[in-house]
Amino acid sequence: MIRFGYGTNGFANHRLPDALDIIADLGYTGVALTLDHHHLDPYADGLASRVAKVADRLRTLGLGVVIETGARYLLDPRRKHAPTLLDDDRGHRVDFLSRAAAIGADLGAEAVSFWSGVRPEHVPPGLAWDRLVEGCARVLEAARGVPLGFEPEPGMLVDTIAGWHALRRALGAPDGFGLTLDIGHCRCNEPDPVPDCVTAVGPYLVNVQIDDMRRGTHEHLEFGEGEIDFPPVLRALADSGYRGLVAVELPRHSHAAPDVAARSLAFLRQAERDAIQAVQGEHDAAQAVPDVEGGSS
Repeated sequence: MIRFGYGTNGFANHRLPDALDIIADLGYTGVALTLDHHHLDPYADGLASRVAKVADRLRTLGLGVVIETGARYLLDPRRKHAPTLLDDDRGHRVDFLSRAAAIGADLGAEAVSFWSGVRPEHVPPGLAWDRLVEGCARVLEAARGVPLGFEPEPGMLVDTIAGWHALRRALGAPDGFGLTLDIGHCRCNEPDPVPDCVTAVGPYLVNVQIDDMRRGTHEHLEFGEGEIDFPPVLRALADSGYRGLVAVELPRHSHAAPDVAARSLAFLRQAERDAIQAVQGEHDAAQAVPDVEGGSS
C-alpha cells in the first residue's frame, strides 16, 4: 500500500495541531510539513519545546513526516521565496535549510526537501550554478544524517530531472542527496510520460509530491482537473520500490482544506485500487491457457 500524506501548505488557515489532527482523522499516514511563520517557525522563541510537542503529536497520530522548505515569505517579507541559494545574501537560505535539517532530525523526518530558486537577473548563469553547488554542499554538511530531497521546480535554475542529475554529479554523487519528485511537474515540464519519469528515478527518490497538472502550465490542480492518468503513475511508484510518503501538494487550496484533503485521498485510493486491479488483470491474462482441444464448430 502506498503511504499517502498531505502538505501543511494546503492548510495555511489552520493551526498546525488542528491541521495534523484533520490529516490523520481523514486517514492519511503522513504529513509534508512546510516550516513557516504559522507552522513551526524555526526563528521563533522556544523552538526546542515546540519541536518536541510536534514530535509527540506526530507519534500519537501515527504520522510520518517530511520537511518542506518552500514557505513564501518566511525569510523576507517583501520577496517571495527569497533569498535562495542563488542570491547575494544566500547565507540566510543556507541557515534556514540547516535549521530545517536539525528540526527534521528531531522529528524523525524521512527527508528534508528544497529547491534551487530562480536565477536573479544580475547573476550570470555560471555564477548561479557555482553558488548552487556550494550551497548544497554546505547543507549536506549540516544535514545530520537526514536525507535531502532536491526538487526540480519549473521556472527555477534546476527545473528538470536532467538538471538534478547534473547537480548530483557536480556534488560528487553523495549518498545523502536524493530527489524530491513532484508528479505534476513531470507532466508540466518533462519530455517523457509521467510513469516513465517515475520509473527512471526510482532508485533516487526520497520524497514524492502528488497533484494534477497540465502540459506547460505550472499550476497545482486537484485530481481529475489536469491531464495525468494516475493509476499507471501509482503502479510505477509501487514497482520502483519506493516506500516513502506520497504527499498531496495543493498549496492554493487552503480555503477548503478539509474538503479538498478528503476528496484527494478518496481519489488516490481509488486510483491505487485501479492500479492493483490492472496488475491482477494482466496476471490473470498471462496465466490463462487457451482451449485448443475443441476445434471449430
